Amino acid sequence: MNRTDRLHALSEELRRAGSRGRTAARLAAWLEVSVRTVKRDVSALQQAGLPVWARSGPGGGYVLDAAATLPPVTLTPEQAAAIAVALATQPDGPFATDGRVALEKVLDVLDPGGRERVELLAQRVWVRTPAGQASGVRSVVEQGLSRRRVVVIGYRDGAGRVTRRRVEPQMLVRTGDHWYLIAWCLERDAPRWFRCDRVESAALTPEAAAERDPASFGTPPPDAHPVRPRRSPAHPAGRRLPGAAHPAGRRLTGAAGPAAAGTGSGADDDRGLAPVIHLRSAR
Repeated sequence: MNRTDRLHALSEELRRAGSRGRTAARLAAWLEVSVRTVKRDVSALQQAGLPVWARSGPGGGYVLDAAATLPPVTLTPEQAAAIAVALATQPDGPFATDGRVALEKVLDVLDPGGRERVELLAQRVWVRTPAGQASGVRSVVEQGLSRRRVVVIGYRDGAGRVTRRRVEPQMLVRTGDHWYLIAWCLERDAPRWFRCDRVESAALTPEAAAERDPASFGTPPPDAHPVRPRRSPAHPAGRRLPGAAHPAGRRLTGAAGPAAAGTGSGADDDRGLAPVIHLRSAR
């Protein structure tokens, strides 16, 4: 999550907290940043005119003035529960952190009865997911994709060797049991598949990532599709997906792709059953 998105998320969390407020430590844990970063971000919000004030003493923290309210949203409890289920089944999926922020915003603008129904419905849907990729690494990859920037990654291959790669992110693809970053590797001057759970480090650079010819990444199989297809006559069913690639399509010579990555066998040991959202005390 970049700073602009973090400032927005911080203001929304303070809005949700209402008169109870939030401590800097709690906000830092929620945003996965340091307490110092939270204090700087709160100061930036105050300078921008957001009515945030500090409350001292035991249980004190930052409080947003009650005048700052959320606009209403029209969603049924079942629709909100569906969002919770989608996020819970892919906790390390693309933009999952932003998705959880969006879910909290949805929950907080429901009426008390609707909110309770969402949480009761979500308690009846359980998922079992493996330990995912570190959120900091995932966030950098997401920023590289959304901001079109070159990313420097430390990548561990199937043999355990770690190499440094400068890559231009093009797509994030889910196939089999894994997420993959499809990127143009500047070291190899060729397209590559990088299994996301093997990306051990990532750093965003100011260098712009070039737009690559989608054909260089292969042709996807007929059942592959974007998570949100464009509803436009210019995008008929069956058209090649921009920038897509898949092991069932054209083979990428030397690519670190799903065919070579393997499925792994130890992930089940790190899995735990949990509800899609946790019940929280009434406001």
